[in-house]
Amino acid sequence: MSETVRIDVAGGVFRIELARPEKKNALTAEMYRIMADALARAEADPAVRVILISGAGGNFTAGNDLADFLETPPMDDSAPVYQFIEGFANLQKPFVAAVEGVAIGVGTTMLLHCDLVYAGSGARFALPFANLGLTPEAASSLLLPLRVGQARAAEMLMLGEVFSAQVALEAGIVNAVVPDGTVLDHALERCHKLTTQPAASLRLTKQLMKRAQQSLINDTMRFEAEVFRQRLVSPDAKEAFAAFFGKRKPDFSQFN
Repeated sequence: MSETVRIDVAGGVFRIELARPEKKNALTAEMYRIMADALARAEADPAVRVILISGAGGNFTAGNDLADFLETPPMDDSAPVYQFIEGFANLQKPFVAAVEGVAIGVGTTMLLHCDLVYAGSGARFALPFANLGLTPEAASSLLLPLRVGQARAAEMLMLGEVFSAQVALEAGIVNAVVPDGTVLDHALERCHKLTTQPAASLRLTKQLMKRAQQSLINDTMRFEAEVFRQRLVSPDAKEAFAAFFGKRKPDFSQFN
């Protein structure tokens, strides 16, 4: 338990709640560390049947807290963000997300690894990696084209524009769109349904569905991380971050 990540376990459901509402649950290195440890605990606890992640204050997450991100950049595989990504990408137990408000960056890419995702009608998603001079992570460069098709994935990853819950539903990123304010209750109801199912059957079903792709997912994540780290120190990224903090439009015209 911490002030920024709340953990609760009840009735076989392991709940992770991002709890930094004043920052739209923007993620810090410490939050990544806590969540990575939480996923490991949930996976190891036989009493846990399903893992649910949500956000407090009407938002899922605005993605990385850029100030914290630049202060402690993830320059090797031991960085908490990579431990968290590896954790959710290799979960054996069902992983469910309840999404309201914004789901930016990793807030969207982690959904590609969830088994069930429920979104509020007002939820907004974005993958702004290229806009920041960066590149995709969490195997999204592999999974997003497989999920939504090459053309739509190119729009989402290369333009980095915000898209709606309805678009996410049509693209297969979320399972259902429900009224804002009801998302968590709906997701919990689905989680409780899963807790009544045979746990071994659910784990094996998930394993079988992912079997053909799991090693490729892990290889892709490793390669993405290498490219991402290179981009972090690129002139493009430095310009993007300077523009963000300077509250101005970035100028990439001088870079090839």
